[in-house]
Amino acid sequence: MNSDFEPPPKSWSALATVGGILTALAAIAVLQSVSNNLNKAQRTEKKAGTQTVASTFEKQDLKSIKLSGIPVPFNEIVATKPYVAPSTGKLTAAELEMARQAWSYFEKNWNEETGLVNSVDGFISVTLWDQAAAMAALVSAFELEIVPETEFNEKMATTLKSLAKLPLYKKELPNKVYNPKTLIPVNYGKVDQQEEIGWSAIDLGRMAIWLKIVAAKYPQFRSDARAVWRSWDVDRLVKNGQMYGTSVVNGEELYNQEGRQGYENYAAYGLKLLGLNVDRALNPTNYLGFVNLYNKGVPYDLRDAKTSGANNYVLSEPFILDGIEIGFQGLPKAFADRVLAAQQSRYEATNQLTAVTEDNLDREPYFVYSSLFVNGEPWAVITDTGKKYNNLRFISAKASVGWHVLYNTPYTQKLFDFVQTNLKSEKGWYNGYYETLREPNKSLTANNNGVIMESLLYKQVGKPLIVWAGVESSE
Repeated sequence: MNSDFEPPPKSWSALATVGGILTALAAIAVLQSVSNNLNKAQRTEKKAGTQTVASTFEKQDLKSIKLSGIPVPFNEIVATKPYVAPSTGKLTAAELEMARQAWSYFEKNWNEETGLVNSVDGFISVTLWDQAAAMAALVSAFELEIVPETEFNEKMATTLKSLAKLPLYKKELPNKVYNPKTLIPVNYGKVDQQEEIGWSAIDLGRMAIWLKIVAAKYPQFRSDARAVWRSWDVDRLVKNGQMYGTSVVNGEELYNQEGRQGYENYAAYGLKLLGLNVDRALNPTNYLGFVNLYNKGVPYDLRDAKTSGANNYVLSEPFILDGIEIGFQGLPKAFADRVLAAQQSRYEATNQLTAVTEDNLDREPYFVYSSLFVNGEPWAVITDTGKKYNNLRFISAKASVGWHVLYNTPYTQKLFDFVQTNLKSEKGWYNGYYETLREPNKSLTANNNGVIMESLLYKQVGKPLIVWAGVESSE
């Protein structure tokens, strides 16, 4: 889920040369002039319409906020019973087709020699977060009978062996980014030059969950999966019950507490499975505040950019992953209830389907955090540096599917149906649909398609995936 991604260079198409007599060229010139004028008028009209829509949403969103918000009762916060969705069972034909379509992303972006996947379609770069999504997709493809057992075994064996031999940052922990063909540690967007840039505890927390699932569910891979994390200096990931990551700035290593409510709790549970003390990171009452958004009391982390130097995004994805993978053991289900309810209330007030989370874009700035609430602002879309792009808010495909398999309400059905109707591509599912531009966000990523696949697996097996796999005590 790191945002420090630089997009691949834009490709340029060769221009076709057209010959013809002068009269034909003259006719083409006239038609081109008319076409240009029409296109200019259409662009002007579309831009004006987009600004009007964005302005309307902005006004309503700003009116929706109220501090302090309605808190979640304490007894609901501390409830620990694993959650099971209200509607599970064999996938429908449409759901199975959605899973097959999501798998097509991995068919086109899997590097067979290493078992690692491209984080973004056609771009040779991968994070451990996105590789965990690829493992989730592979498990889902096998269990949903999209790939045969032989292919599953070959791909998983290759993946685990590659993960176990990754060159580690300072021989301690996996680097934030790798070239998935060569396995060399690299910087974002610079896939041919070896460079160590630190590690992410959040990314490794998600990877830990999937290594544990694979080790528990498939005995033939138990040894290989364990060999991956046993090569890590896992003690460096925690300090005083919290998660820590590193980054390199001007050649100097920085070792900082990592995570805010949401991803912090979810990833900490993965590190807990490795036997690490993450008690403070898992405590949902630490730094807890509530803000009313469209009359729903949404939980948020009081440590914002002004007070801590880190953004306190409230997003859909960590709640969805926490529910699907670990049954709301990292975050209270009551928090997820509120996060979804606020998005539904926004829809009821604006008639705009809302399912927001972070993801890649198909245009600058290429990655944003589309939030319910961040740094005191409602429904803000920002980069990690805090620059706002509210005009690029989009309905997230992975969030729409994830919310639907967890809750199965009339509203989540609308989200699910919207994805099916509007976001299919030849290489999987597009990341989303811009609400003001009224067009798809055509970025294609491993994480989006991986979350869609594991969501559908969860729906079929009817249990949180660590429960289904038989994940037990930490090592």
